[in-house]
Amino acid sequence: MLQQWECSEQLSSHRTAGMQSRFRRAEKNYLRTERKSGLEALNYKAHLVMDEVKKVILGKDECIEKVMAAILARGNVLLEDVPGVGKTEMAIAFSRACGLKSNRVQFTPDVMPADITGFSMYRKETESFVYRPGAVMCNLLLADEINRTSPKTQSALLEVMEEGNVTVDGVTRQVPRPFIVLATQNPVGSFGTQRLPEAQVDRFLICVSMGYPNQEDEIAMLKSRHGGRPLDRVESVIDGETLLAMQEETENIFIHDAIYRYMTLLAAATREHELIDLGMSPRGTLALGRMARAYAWLRGREYCVPKDVKDALPDVGIHRIRIGQRARLNGRGAGDILEEILDSVKEPRTGERVR
Repeated sequence: MLQQWECSEQLSSHRTAGMQSRFRRAEKNYLRTERKSGLEALNYKAHLVMDEVKKVILGKDECIEKVMAAILARGNVLLEDVPGVGKTEMAIAFSRACGLKSNRVQFTPDVMPADITGFSMYRKETESFVYRPGAVMCNLLLADEINRTSPKTQSALLEVMEEGNVTVDGVTRQVPRPFIVLATQNPVGSFGTQRLPEAQVDRFLICVSMGYPNQEDEIAMLKSRHGGRPLDRVESVIDGETLLAMQEETENIFIHDAIYRYMTLLAAATREHELIDLGMSPRGTLALGRMARAYAWLRGREYCVPKDVKDALPDVGIHRIRIGQRARLNGRGAGDILEEILDSVKEPRTGERVR
């Protein structure tokens, strides 16, 4: 009788353990489903942002995706092109679609560093100094024609672009989160421009050139102006909190060791190429990983593939490498050399072991 009771108790305990195990599995599956559903909702909103920008910028879907990926990667963007192709309008459209507090600074030679970082003003009533916020105290700073101002003013952005802080009179203050700098610059050599210092350029995650529209897109652009300014039709589809959630999810994208090795091989190839005097810095390699994660997340994957890295390298590397005189004499540009490096470095294959 005692033996039968012990067997019954063991069976009951086994059933209870089995039920608990099944419950835990069901709970994990439910949480996984909920997480996937949440990720899909965030991903959908990211594409809504791009759709809003496309109301203003026609025929530049690839460029819009690049800027969106950089924003998701918590990066700053440098838009470099001739005047009048829509650089400023793209930046404003992104700020409105993301529902961010934005400030715009039109950089000229007389813009001072204090205009950017803020300054301390003496208040006679309290006999104390009061901080007056500068243009950086926002979520999105549009730095228009950044290469028309002095190097001293350009350097005022170094700290905030890298660390998200500004220091005025020895006091360090944090800028709002999220914080993004979208800067435009005219090609070097245009009247009144000067080259950005390399330390400044390296703080930009990517450098994008928009280019002229094709004939069909230019016709569509002309027609769209009859009903008013397209910028007035851009709606806010997310807010700062949603964008922060997107950025956090982007950081969780998985990168296999083979992909990490592929990125370092590409970076090393820029440092060893005979036509390149200055290759990508380690900050450039980190930027490559961040952009690859952002592309993977935008494309609905939880892991990176070699295509994400290949798509990211030209925009991450073009402003970070310095080509030599020999390359210029042969009519070779930085973009051409980076494409050559992508063709020469073998990309990892599925199932490949990392040595």
